[in-house]
Amino acid sequence: MVETIEIIVEQQDIRLDKLLSDQLNMSRTQIQSMLEEDVSVNGKKEKASYKVKVGDRILVSIREAKTYAIEAQDIPLDIVYEDHDVIVVNKESGMIVHPSSGIYTGTLVNALMFHCHDLSGINGVNRPGIVHRIDKETSGLLVIAKNDLAHQGLSLQLKDHSMQREYIALVHGVIEHDRGTIQAPIGRDSQDRQKMCVTKNNSKEAITHFHVLQRFKDFTLLSCRLETGRTHQIRVHMAFIKHPVYGDPKYGKRKDDISHGQYLHAKTLGFVHPITQEWMAFDSALPDWFEEKISTLMKI
Repeated sequence: MVETIEIIVEQQDIRLDKLLSDQLNMSRTQIQSMLEEDVSVNGKKEKASYKVKVGDRILVSIREAKTYAIEAQDIPLDIVYEDHDVIVVNKESGMIVHPSSGIYTGTLVNALMFHCHDLSGINGVNRPGIVHRIDKETSGLLVIAKNDLAHQGLSLQLKDHSMQREYIALVHGVIEHDRGTIQAPIGRDSQDRQKMCVTKNNSKEAITHFHVLQRFKDFTLLSCRLETGRTHQIRVHMAFIKHPVYGDPKYGKRKDDISHGQYLHAKTLGFVHPITQEWMAFDSALPDWFEEKISTLMKI
């Protein structure tokens, strides 16, 4: 099924992809993927960078999204806490949080659907219960909502920055000062759409607080606290200050051992229970391979 939307431009000199992103409430990445086949301007195809003119007639074909039945899979989960409303899981490195981009099995959502049948539906069929994410190669704590009311309460805490999240990161180089705050906006990298970067263009505010836990010869072990939750935030911010996370295949150094992904672990998680209003706090141990790396560095 295809729905055609007509837009008569009322603004001047705005990029076509930005105008459509604002009008249709889609990401610019989504819009750019549609331009070749699904968008015409005055009967012609135009590039994303085309500057619209007042009176331009834009036709957009909106195709019905394909939906896939997400399979419940018997995948072991490290469940730290569970009640009728929420589940707190310690995710292992290498597990994707939810299905996307052609990956429909082996994710945390597949495992959760096998473990329990009650998950909130706010984020759609591909992301039931998912309130926040951590990257595939990042290990550590996540909270999942079992119902919509719990989901709404947890999402509000993310939005107002009251949910507490602490990460442990091993980064390149020796950071001399004991504490610091990185306040630098993050947006999509214009040269590589798979990466994020610090930029003023189409970005959002991003704030990371850190303090030094231990210094080694060529590395520093950090505790990082997120004030905002942008995609790849810690990884991008640490690379920005020239102390990339060790093992990061996207923002790290080529010589790194990336067999475990980045050495980044979501260690602690704190939030107000969305139903009981009780403060909940959880802690998780570093994975064995992370601990082994620290032990090796201590001997150098």
